[in-house]
Amino acid sequence: MNKGVLTALLSILLAQGFKIPLHYIKRKEWKPELFFQTGGMPSSHSAGVASLTTFIALKKGVKTIDFALSFIFGLIVMYDAQGIRRQTGELTLKVNSLDELVRKAHEKESVEFEEKKPKRLKEMLGHQPQEVVGGALLGLVMGSLGFLLSKKDRQRKRFFVR
Repeated sequence: MNKGVLTALLSILLAQGFKIPLHYIKRKEWKPELFFQTGGMPSSHSAGVASLTTFIALKKGVKTIDFALSFIFGLIVMYDAQGIRRQTGELTLKVNSLDELVRKAHEKESVEFEEKKPKRLKEMLGHQPQEVVGGALLGLVMGSLGFLLSKKDRQRKRFFVR
């Protein structure tokens, strides 16, 4: 498998895994389901793109088109993760609060009201800026480790081929 892709995927998985103990430390609440959710600290989006960009920079150099593509797409992903997606998440919080308010208002009325129960909207969609930075830092570390491990693999292969 492509070592850059493997490094990025491992970074994403590691970031998702870190969300569980970090949430526990912050809220004293154990939530393993966070592994499968978006949002939270650290950003797995940022970790994935930063690790791939770091891997490419170390392997091919920063003057290559590979690095340029990864860097620009990485910036777009990180901007989107903390910009548009975060705003969507905040809007969702307001919609869910409004839903609660409407429900309470209807409970106080004497008129029969039959409401279909909509599925509650997911509130954790995007990231705070510090979550994006945390993911990017994790990605830098993972990209560097991925590069160093792939470099050792190449050296080992050369040793055995001779």
